[in-house]
Amino acid sequence: MTSASTDTSVVVIGAGQAGLSVSFYLKRLGLDPGNDFVVVDRGPTTGGAWQFRWDALRIGSAHRINDLPGMDALGLSFETADRHAPAKDVVADYYGRYEDFYGFQVVRPADVIAVQNIGGELVVRFRYDDEERDVSTVTVVNATGTWGAPFIPWYPGLKSFEGDHVHTNDYTSAEDYRDKSVVVVGGGTSAIGFLLELEGIASHLTWVSRRPIDFLEDGGLNLEARVEAVQKQDEAARAGRALPSIVSGTGVPRTRRIQAGIERGVLTPRPMFESIEPGGVRWKDGAFQKADAIIWSTGFRPELRHLAPLKLREQDGGVAVGSGTSFKDPRVFFAGYGPQASTIGANRAGRMIARQVIATLSRLQAG
Repeated sequence: MTSASTDTSVVVIGAGQAGLSVSFYLKRLGLDPGNDFVVVDRGPTTGGAWQFRWDALRIGSAHRINDLPGMDALGLSFETADRHAPAKDVVADYYGRYEDFYGFQVVRPADVIAVQNIGGELVVRFRYDDEERDVSTVTVVNATGTWGAPFIPWYPGLKSFEGDHVHTNDYTSAEDYRDKSVVVVGGGTSAIGFLLELEGIASHLTWVSRRPIDFLEDGGLNLEARVEAVQKQDEAARAGRALPSIVSGTGVPRTRRIQAGIERGVLTPRPMFESIEPGGVRWKDGAFQKADAIIWSTGFRPELRHLAPLKLREQDGGVAVGSGTSFKDPRVFFAGYGPQASTIGANRAGRMIARQVIATLSRLQAG
């Protein structure tokens, strides 16, 4: 189905779960990997964003990792993976075998610089082997996720801090903070994981959150709240608004490990501080906490800078997307964006987006 006027019919940007899911269904629908569609990925190896996770994150303590579509044909499943193995290693291994099995021929490390509309064609410019290269295409599937766009909220004195500002994507090991006073910011499972890893290693731990923590008594996700949170993501995506947090609408399961941390007093959050000073953080009531490091487990934003030349962004700060398709340019699709951001959502969206890509290609070629 490759257009005679372009290098390929589809470029998939990103080989994490969303990108690989779309690729699986594109192949199933008859497109030839490396010819009809090309997958480019910024990471040095397989595994998507998981390859950059910290060493201590284990399969058993991470968010549930759902299997890729068609993974069962390889005899692999994250359900039966070693729960004590580093998540980054297991995911990289499984994704690598998956890519080989289905012959996706992922181009990496390929850092996409820009996607441009040139003469009616979409041109994806990326850096590969220290050279800038272009590939022309009919459609683009953006599956870049959020790992490359960490979010740190601004607070007075942020830049005056003389300690270390560390975001989730910078964190590597608890040993980096041995005998240091650490402030952990955030209300999700990553913040909780850091606190439990740092216990007994850091000299002092302080947990702060911008909102009260909703610990779920049944130890599982509140599915009704999750549906509502996903719906809010969908509404924001369709309206082109900045996407809200899913975690804030679903709560944190009160697992045995988390409950034990609560009982030990490790997981007792304080309200958000008001300002940052060179030596620590200060609350509105004047209370001060010395800090050598502030770990910002404050989430990410969709990584969309490379799409700026297409002028898809709305005044409210987001990109208007419905059912994975850009409202401003129906040749551009978004996988793993908004309501698809969960691991289950990414898989379901893969099938939907692949079908829409095929329909778009057929329509454009017929016209």
